[in-house]
Amino acid sequence: MRHYYLLTGCFLLIHQFVLAQTPTGKLRGTALTADGKPAMAATILLKDTRYGASSEADGSYSLEVPEGRYTLVVQRLGLESQTLPVRVRGGETVTVQPLLLKEASRQLDDVVVTGQYEPQSLRQSVYQIRTIDRERIQLRGATNLISVLNNELGIRFSNDLVLGTSDIQLMGMSGRNVKILLDGVPMVDRGDTRESLNQIDINTIERVEIVEGPMSVSYGTDALAGIINIITKKPGQERLSVTARLQEETASTEYRPLTGQGVHNQNLGVTWQRKGWNAYVGGTHNGFGGWRGLSTTRAKDWHPKEQLLGNVKLGYRNEAFTIWYRLDALNETIDAMGPANINTNQARDQNYITGRLTHQLQSDWKASEQWQINAILSYTDYSRRTQTTNIDLNTGRRTLSLGAGEQDLSLFDTKIFRATAQYRVSNAVSFQPGVDINLDAASGARILGSPSINDYAVFVSSELKPTSTITLRPGLRFIKNSVYDAPPVIPSLNAKVVLHKNTDLRFAYARGFRSPALRELYFNFFDASHSIKGNPDLKAEYSNSFNGSLTWRSITTPTLRLTSTLTGFYNDFHNLIDYGYDPASPGVMMTININRFKTTGGTLNNTLNAKNFQFTLGFSHVGRYNSLNENDRELPAFVWSPEVNSNLTYHLQKIDTKVSFFYKYTGRRPIYETLMNSEGTATIHLAETAAYHWADFTVNKSLTKYLTLNTGVKNLFNVTRLNNTSGDVGGSHSTGGAVPLSYGRSYFLGLNFQWSQQ
Repeated sequence: MRHYYLLTGCFLLIHQFVLAQTPTGKLRGTALTADGKPAMAATILLKDTRYGASSEADGSYSLEVPEGRYTLVVQRLGLESQTLPVRVRGGETVTVQPLLLKEASRQLDDVVVTGQYEPQSLRQSVYQIRTIDRERIQLRGATNLISVLNNELGIRFSNDLVLGTSDIQLMGMSGRNVKILLDGVPMVDRGDTRESLNQIDINTIERVEIVEGPMSVSYGTDALAGIINIITKKPGQERLSVTARLQEETASTEYRPLTGQGVHNQNLGVTWQRKGWNAYVGGTHNGFGGWRGLSTTRAKDWHPKEQLLGNVKLGYRNEAFTIWYRLDALNETIDAMGPANINTNQARDQNYITGRLTHQLQSDWKASEQWQINAILSYTDYSRRTQTTNIDLNTGRRTLSLGAGEQDLSLFDTKIFRATAQYRVSNAVSFQPGVDINLDAASGARILGSPSINDYAVFVSSELKPTSTITLRPGLRFIKNSVYDAPPVIPSLNAKVVLHKNTDLRFAYARGFRSPALRELYFNFFDASHSIKGNPDLKAEYSNSFNGSLTWRSITTPTLRLTSTLTGFYNDFHNLIDYGYDPASPGVMMTININRFKTTGGTLNNTLNAKNFQFTLGFSHVGRYNSLNENDRELPAFVWSPEVNSNLTYHLQKIDTKVSFFYKYTGRRPIYETLMNSEGTATIHLAETAAYHWADFTVNKSLTKYLTLNTGVKNLFNVTRLNNTSGDVGGSHSTGGAVPLSYGRSYFLGLNFQWSQQ
């Protein structure tokens, strides 16, 4: 605990700095389009500062800033930006003349923060980062993050209909190797899946940043395949705003308004800002009535689910200092109804109840032009309860089931302290030393004992610019793990070379290390459909990874922009953790180490921006290592799976309506497996999960200055299950049989409300 007292003390010392504030003044103005109409949602920035805002529905904006001279920048996607020098005096209000933004279909550079020394444009980053902004999330009518990510190349999801959970796969790697961050803070999960992706309030997300490849130097364990960092919305300047959302969606042909069958989303949020202080409080209800599917009993193929999510945030900021506290709360209940016994007319039901409280305290301090300090203190309390009851369908009377493991509570808690300092020696040399402490503990009936794992790390990286066209980012991480002997040092090297003013080359090498998680070591899970146990003898995972990308902006005119990015990767893993049969009990699966595993592949992404028109087209080909190749060289070393995706958005300006089409083709996924025939002879079998097409069509229409309508169709091809020819159909963690994907084609209608007052 001394680390937390020390950090708290640091925050108190820094707070004294805040008290010495300079006089402030106000800056007001209006952004207009070329035809004199309000330019809603334009970005308002003061160049080379942290101050910014967004214009309202009437085009107006307001900022409160320390007195001084600034360069005002006003910009919006599809419009030319405008700059204007301004001077602000303490206690006065400066009214800026209305600024007209001319039409221009050019793509603004995204600003990214994951792995950066400070927020910077995507083009300047040495990492190849994909971003999903708030507009695309809104256009998709998404009620959870998975429905947004499922259109991305190299990302796949798998579903466990028994538990009602989902897992992610990135670059051919399972979710246990993907680190999920919420504003830079790791999310906690009970099992080896990344179910936390489904437990984040979609209404609070500003953007999502996806970094492929190991980030073990900067972010430590669980980051072998990559990072998905969810960035939440930040408040604007001195405003009271109210946002609300109501969206209704069918589950295939099943629907009942507001409750019961179908998908139901309601959200309400209030933001307040004054003199640097800001506060936010919001809540979301997600309801899913389940989907019967092929079931002919009271049990449903997809379980009903209820989520209550709450968010509270309180912060303070000025030009040099930012501090904020955030609380995220989740209560989720999944109802797994069992079939009725035809003799007794009784049934066995299970409720899976998840509770999560995540506390974050974060601070940034720009001590000088050379020094900047960032700190994060986080505590997550996570619980997963299984409640089993027997119901008499004649009387409706319920009683608790007393079977082994049918009343269960698993508890996990994680404490995190992370601090970094950025020191700029010159424009060509910068350093980032940091410390990263993770303390994990677990307990419960399904947990072997009350284990804990503590991970302490010190890391340092440097950004070097020997020339104006070359950027290098070497890094080292030194780890002390309470359970595993980590390598003496984990290295990485990233580089970016500007080959031409419109062409950038990036390449990287990284050494990965991941110690087994508590859930893999000590978590045992046995029920009617699962027989899985942890393995306390697991070894740590290691990897060597190579990544490269080439970005070419072939067309960069004021009215047209075409960007193409070609990427490639190769990952070589040792002691990868996966599932295998327990030698002492063949009917039980357990976590094991695989001696060798590899993934390789590449992607090609193309983005076209024209007048009122945005179009993307991407291809990927991912190969996963075939371990049977080691014994039979006639078999291929890799099995490959292709993907194609495309997004199209057209803005009908005269009626202020956006029409969007999202498409992805996911190719078949082959795998070689060894099967035993009736004579006890092993044979090699090529199995595969079938390919499928997915498409969504949406319409987004502004009804009034405060109200927007969103409607459309999801899963146009009505895909529900994928054929799977695997011969493994008898195991407790079987990969055989049809693979569940979705509850079919659905239709949705939503209203979004946003009101604010300066």
